[in-house]
Formats: sequence, C-alpha cells, structure tokens
Amino acid sequence: MATESTFKNQFLVAMPGLEDENFDHSVTLMCEHNDEGAIGLIINRPTELKLGEMMNQMGLSFDPADAERQIYWGGPVQPERGFVVHRQPGGWESCMQVDDDLFITTSRDILKAIGLGEGPKEYFIALGYAGWGAGQLESEILSNAWLNTPVDAAILFDTPARERWKAATRLLGVDVTQISAGAGHS
Repeated sequence: MATESTFKNQFLVAMPGLEDENFDHSVTLMCEHNDEGAIGLIINRPTELKLGEMMNQMGLSFDPADAERQIYWGGPVQPERGFVVHRQPGGWESCMQVDDDLFITTSRDILKAIGLGEGPKEYFIALGYAGWGAGQLESEILSNAWLNTPVDAAILFDTPARERWKAATRLLGVDVTQISAGAGHS
C-alpha cells in the first residue's frame, strides 16, 4: 500500500519541546518518504569543517575563494557520507531530484566540478543524514515533535544557518515559541 501523504520536499521543523539534542531547534529538508521510512538532511547545523579542508582531504582542487564555505552536519546516520544540495541539474553520477529545481547529489563528480568552478552556483554540503524507520516519523509528528511546511529555497540557500529555524517557523504562520510541548493535532 502506498503512502497517501508524503513529506518529501518539505521542511520538518523541530518543535520547541523536542528534547533530542540531535534535533533540538533543527530544520530538516525531507529528501525521501515512503512506506519504508524517511530520509532528511538537517540544514541548520554548520560544522567546524570548511570546504577547503574537505577538498584537500579528498585530493580535489578548489577555488580559494570558497575555502571557508561551511560544511553542514546533515544528521547522525553515516556522518562520513556527503550530500550536495543544489539547484541546477548537471548530469552527475548519483543525483536525486527532490523537486523541479532542487537536487541532491552524492557522487564525487559534483565536488570535482565545484572545485573547478563548473558545478552548481547555489549549493551546500552536508555530512550524514537523519533517518526514520517505517511509521516512525508519522508517530513523532503525532506526538508533536515536528511540524512540516513546504521547502523555501531562500531559506536553503540565502538564509544564514543560525536564522533558518526561525525563518522556517515563520512559514508555519504561527509563533511556535508559544506552543506548548503538549499541543495536539486535530
């Protein structure tokens, strides 16, 4: 039986009462959601790692102007696995289309292209991902851990990381800081 509603291409916004330190005040870009579970990338947790360091570790060249670009912590699952979230398609080896103008690529060829100045202009890189088993995300939503809202590309690519949670909560049309952890769903 197919999932009737999907959270793919949605932001999952952590409610203030969510007490898991991995997800406290997080915003997650949902990449996949089906009967088997869900996968998302946390978009508001920059790490200490910079693009220049990562490219050096991988033996790839890069534009020194991009050396200080931050790498994000995408979640606790497989933190060594990288994801490039970007706007333009590019024929990369391992690319998943999330929406008409939103893609996630996991292959090394996109990093090489970025280093040569031939990659997407709007992108960010996350290491690791968040994952939920079958029915787990739906259960967490029913227990008021998360609210969802459509993705806003301006939050993904233009809003500073420290402001993304508040920006995403504004998309909900409510002041989530005023909602108690015990708020219900109708």
